[in-house]
Amino acid sequence: MDKAIEIMKAAMEKEKVMSDKAKESMEQQIDDQTQKVTSEDALKEGVVVETEDFEDAEDVSAVETQDSEDVEEKPGKAGKSFFKSGKAKELAAKDQKIEDLTDRLMRTMAEFDNFRKRSEKEKALMYDMGVKSFIEKILPIVDNFQRGFGTITEKEKESAFAQGIELIYRQLLTALDEVGVKPIDAVGKEFDPNLHNAVMHGEDESLGENVVSDEFQKGYMYRDMVVRHSMVKVVN
Repeated sequence: MDKAIEIMKAAMEKEKVMSDKAKESMEQQIDDQTQKVTSEDALKEGVVVETEDFEDAEDVSAVETQDSEDVEEKPGKAGKSFFKSGKAKELAAKDQKIEDLTDRLMRTMAEFDNFRKRSEKEKALMYDMGVKSFIEKILPIVDNFQRGFGTITEKEKESAFAQGIELIYRQLLTALDEVGVKPIDAVGKEFDPNLHNAVMHGEDESLGENVVSDEFQKGYMYRDMVVRHSMVKVVN
């Protein structure tokens, strides 16, 4: 009897232990299921949150990108405007410099042209003065030829010596004529103080008033310049 009671107690304790273990196992399963569900819910919520955060991030990135483009565009426009303004100023400065240089070049060319004309005129004048000075030294030789011919007789003029001297004299006059030396007409012409040098005055009814009657020394001109005035006598 006692043994049966002990067996029953042992069975009841064993059943209690098994019941406790089953209860613990059931509670553990419930806890695990709860944690699993909680984890799944949390995971789903996290994904959503992360997705929302990612979408927000894309919006922010898009806004930042747009702002960045606006910022880049604005400085780009400002830079282009500044560049165009600087380029316009540079071109204006170059145009002004070109205009100044052109004006300076035109002035220099005008000054050089005036200098060239003045130099040519001075050169021609110096040449004429040199020729005139040389002619003045030649004219006394011409005068001596003329005086010599005035002293020989008609018979002596037929000699070979006189003819040779006359040939030299004519050759000298031809050379003077070729360089532009011309004798001044005096006898029978109206007195001209620019061409004639009156050393005597007389009366002659056969001639008009203020007329050259005699020439004592022949005058010469070189081109438009008087090399030597004619020495004359003026009547009436």
